[in-house]
Amino acid sequence: MGGLIRRRAGTQSVRRNDPAQYDGLADQWWDPGGGFAMLHWFAASRAEHIPRAAGPGALLVDLACGGGLMAPHAARLGYRHVGVDLGVPGLELARACGMLPVRGSVLAVPLTDGCADVVVAGEILEHVDDDVAVLAECARLLRPGGILIIDAIAATRLAVLIAVRIAERIPGGPPPGLHDHTLFVDRARLLAAADRLGLDLRLVGLRPSVRDVVAWRLGRRNVVRMKPLWTTAVVFAGYGRKR
Repeated sequence: MGGLIRRRAGTQSVRRNDPAQYDGLADQWWDPGGGFAMLHWFAASRAEHIPRAAGPGALLVDLACGGGLMAPHAARLGYRHVGVDLGVPGLELARACGMLPVRGSVLAVPLTDGCADVVVAGEILEHVDDDVAVLAECARLLRPGGILIIDAIAATRLAVLIAVRIAERIPGGPPPGLHDHTLFVDRARLLAAADRLGLDLRLVGLRPSVRDVVAWRLGRRNVVRMKPLWTTAVVFAGYGRKR
């Protein structure tokens, strides 16, 4: 999965897309100005597309939940929030934020079929060898009529330029080495798989608000709003339902 790169502030070499990086950066999960700043922005954006829970038992399953950044949004919307991840440090943080943590792989989620009213799979499809297998798990977990929210990076040269070569060098961007561009997502394949799995899925391009980014850099905002973009060729979100 890609070659070795060096951190900005040192000489330590890390392998691209190494999950252990998340454990090493665990102290930054809830820092709105830290290495995971943009993940706060995505969490808020996902929440905008999730309706309020229909009842007290409604369940939101959060795949690759990390430090639990969806927790305040799930609580505000009235969902029981179950997060699935491999990283223990992140899960411990998420538990402290009110999420029920489950240690496991997004390729074989240890939860029952049809248990979820909402499944969120944010910033994970571009980190696995088989993104369609993750989508299949999303479909399995959802009840009929359940809602799916995803976001990922497209498999394009433009995405490599912006999401890796540029973003890894600017404040608010991903920590160096977090992404391996060979795993970026083929959108046509993803949509075809969604249809086979009984998911009605539409893709929308996303970009951060330039005005908000300036305000964030000046310390005037903690979260930058994500705006729709006419192209899905870099970062995109997917909104869907299970038929």
